[in-house]
Amino acid sequence: MATDNSFTPADEAFLRAALKRCSASTYEAACRFRQTGNAEHLPAIVLGVVARYVEPDLRAKLKHPDDGLRLIDDLGIDSLTMMQIVLLVEDVLQVSINNEELCHLRTLGDVRQFIERKVHGLPLPKPTPLLMGGQISGDGTQRIS
Repeated sequence: MATDNSFTPADEAFLRAALKRCSASTYEAACRFRQTGNAEHLPAIVLGVVARYVEPDLRAKLKHPDDGLRLIDDLGIDSLTMMQIVLLVEDVLQVSINNEELCHLRTLGDVRQFIERKVHGLPLPKPTPLLMGGQISGDGTQRIS
């Protein structure tokens, strides 16, 4: 992401409002990312946005996040929740994500790698293989065969 130091008070206010239910560190990382374009801030943003939508009793799994955490099985993220996450990430990071790209995101690591590559215009990662013969449909729900 190229920056031109055009991060304005209006941008800051937008991020504050958009991330009001996220941690302060998520907001700070988003501001720093928007100011600098430095990818080192992306993991904090992604983790903070995901944590915002994960049920409170499952958030403990994100204290020491493992890239192998499964979005559906471990974090309880359904297709509607995934869309909410995507909309917020699109707004905060100023990227566009289409539905076809979402069906390949199965783990927290997939999400992190996908966002980093998407922001920098790099080729998208290969999907993580499904476990137990399941499939992710175009709407992001898992089907077990």
